[in-house]
Amino acid sequence: MGWFEEYFEFETHRTDMKTEILAGVTTFMTMAYILFVNPAILSDAMGKEAFNSLVAVTALAAGFATILMGLYAKKPFALAPGMGLNAYFAYSVVIGMGYDWRIALAAVFVEGLIFIALSVTKVRSAIIHAIPLSQKYAVGAGIGLFLVFIGLNDVGLLTAVVNESGVLQFTGLNAPALASKEILLFFFGLFLTAILISLRIKGALLISIITTSILGWITGAAPWPDHIFSTPDISYTFMQMDLKGLLNVGAIGVIFAFFMVDFFDTLGTVTGLSAKAGFLTKEGKVPDAEKVLLTDAIGTTVGAVLGTSTVTTYIESAAGIEEGGRTGMTALVTGLLFLAIGLFIAPLAQAIPAFATAPALIIVGYYMLSAVKEIDFTDHTEAIPAFLVLITIPFTYSIADGIGAGFISYTLLKLFSGKGREIHPLMYALAVIFLAYFAYLGGLF
Repeated sequence: MGWFEEYFEFETHRTDMKTEILAGVTTFMTMAYILFVNPAILSDAMGKEAFNSLVAVTALAAGFATILMGLYAKKPFALAPGMGLNAYFAYSVVIGMGYDWRIALAAVFVEGLIFIALSVTKVRSAIIHAIPLSQKYAVGAGIGLFLVFIGLNDVGLLTAVVNESGVLQFTGLNAPALASKEILLFFFGLFLTAILISLRIKGALLISIITTSILGWITGAAPWPDHIFSTPDISYTFMQMDLKGLLNVGAIGVIFAFFMVDFFDTLGTVTGLSAKAGFLTKEGKVPDAEKVLLTDAIGTTVGAVLGTSTVTTYIESAAGIEEGGRTGMTALVTGLLFLAIGLFIAPLAQAIPAFATAPALIIVGYYMLSAVKEIDFTDHTEAIPAFLVLITIPFTYSIADGIGAGFISYTLLKLFSGKGREIHPLMYALAVIFLAYFAYLGGLF
């Protein structure tokens, strides 16, 4: 064990092997729900036959990226396919915009390459400073509402359908469904999760998913799994990227949306986790931030090759940090658990019903929506564009549209309110890009 202690600098961080292992297990417990939820979301776009491959791919992508974070960046941060980004992939890009899922994977791959390039250059800092804080918080909160809509749709309480014109429409609340066994179990799972997180019990989402599923199997609301384990097979999704399909003007907006959300979500998450772990310098900077962001970018690129949506750093890593995890050993343990367990549980994951995973989507949405409190509502030039982002993302089922609405309205409102000096020059360029993007979607050219 001496090599691990020296490599991860246990003495410097005032930690030990037992603490780091416990922290790694804790982080895995809080994140393991992604093994069930990510395949459920992505298979809506890729087809149900992709589900088993997606379980293995989710585990591989999470395991690889988290282990890389531990060994290279030496931080106790875990990564996996991001919630919100997987929903954007499935429901906005594939189902909403009509792109083939292979083209969407190619967009994620290219976004990852761009992220890698920006992580090793000074362009990254320029973009970070250009986007106002209110917009960053609003995008995170908007994605939170987006996840709530998806969770309600999954259990049939709120139905969204794509009409003949390819436009996604809501058919309203499905009141008759309220009395069904599935909906009652959904509410049970939702309140169980709420109680567990209120009591600060580790792995609350996972415990709720498993408990609700078992109740569903016992009551006959869902069929029992035929078996628990299987040999992993990723052939359905591996290397399926359609790069030629990206030769489309509209696809540029998709790549941009993937990049923007991933980039700033990662930045915010890493900053928050670093603050919790005591890593931030007196100037508020994250030590080795380039290594952390580069790991995230590589994880996204490799994840696309394997066949999953954008891989990003998880705020659930805070659970392991809370348990004392301070080094890459925590991430190493978490990553190994993803590989050891996640690769072989496709049959169990496939048997998890939607009414068991939907509460997790809604609670994650709740967490993300909390970013609203950081927006300054006393400044209307900040708050109104943020509000437009917040409502545009869920009501259009498009993160890209929400970002565009925010950037354009922010730039125009600041400019015509006599606060043009507060606009970073790059924001003008981003607003113009989105205006051109919307014009293209509207058939103006």
